[in-house]
Amino acid sequence: MKPRPRLAWIRYGGPLPEEQIATAAGRYRAVILQPWETRFAEQLKAHNSDMTVLAYQCLSSIRTYEPGPVYSSGLPPATARDLDTCARRLDGSLIEWARYPGHLQQRVWEPRYREAWVESVVSNFRDSPFDGVMADNDVFDDYYGLCPPLEDGVGLPEIRSALDQLVSAAGRALNDVGKVLVPNIAESRREEGRWRRHSRHGGGLEECWMAWGTSDVERLDLPAVLAQVESLNAPGLTIARTPGTGYPGDPHLTLALAAAWVFAPTSDIAVTATSHDGYDAAPWTELVELDLGEPAPEGVIQLGKGVYGRRLSRGHAVINLCPDRVHLEPRWGGVVLDPWRGIVCSDH
Repeated sequence: MKPRPRLAWIRYGGPLPEEQIATAAGRYRAVILQPWETRFAEQLKAHNSDMTVLAYQCLSSIRTYEPGPVYSSGLPPATARDLDTCARRLDGSLIEWARYPGHLQQRVWEPRYREAWVESVVSNFRDSPFDGVMADNDVFDDYYGLCPPLEDGVGLPEIRSALDQLVSAAGRALNDVGKVLVPNIAESRREEGRWRRHSRHGGGLEECWMAWGTSDVERLDLPAVLAQVESLNAPGLTIARTPGTGYPGDPHLTLALAAAWVFAPTSDIAVTATSHDGYDAAPWTELVELDLGEPAPEGVIQLGKGVYGRRLSRGHAVINLCPDRVHLEPRWGGVVLDPWRGIVCSDH
């Protein structure tokens, strides 16, 4: 399969209806499911062996509310209790993530946790129909109210360093059994080399591609967006999720696809758009995936401040990353492009 921008479906929310799988079959380059959805993973792979189907696994927490026997955390809650891997504050209390009840932070900085995580995940997925694991919460910042410092003076530098080690160990172990590791490396742009280090075992997920949310104040500025382009062109599979509405006809999905064609037309990239934590949406049926062919020699063309386009052998793509509406020249379609919108046009 020739690498090019395609679509992704992130579906690790609530119960998954059978009819959604029938709609999704053959439509996506990559799909992320809950780890207990093995039957649906088998169905998707049977329909399209080139599709990468990943199981969700959390690197950094356990979830006390899941009944099991399969869990979305790398360690089962009972194992975490037996090994005493749940992190604590200085007063000895367990650390439940802010805004996510039942999510307990784990001592990722302890070798016994990391070793147990790797052993558990490799055992669970060695003979699984899944192609590998999407490892969530490869955190860079304090998104869950962990700090001030935890027990033993642990802070974000120690957590980041430990996750470096966990991702590396898990990636090697999964590769050894023929599986891939695709961590959620959001905010990798803030540390040079982080994306390449963490994606080298199969790829990476950028959960905040171009923005944190859909409002103007939640958009990343232009230098930050351009810094993210490194992740789109790295080796392996890149899954790029941009904030959207989650509803049919979402223009943010078209923006994500157009941005991929502009910045990474020969990369193995799969884009999606969802609302915040909106990972239970049905597959799209309205967006037609296009193959625009080979990129023209002139590369990315800046059409104005924050406006970029690229010509390809069978079409063109344009994105507007500035706060103003722009009138494109006739050779770029002659249309008016609103702020934070994109177009993908085929000549055939």
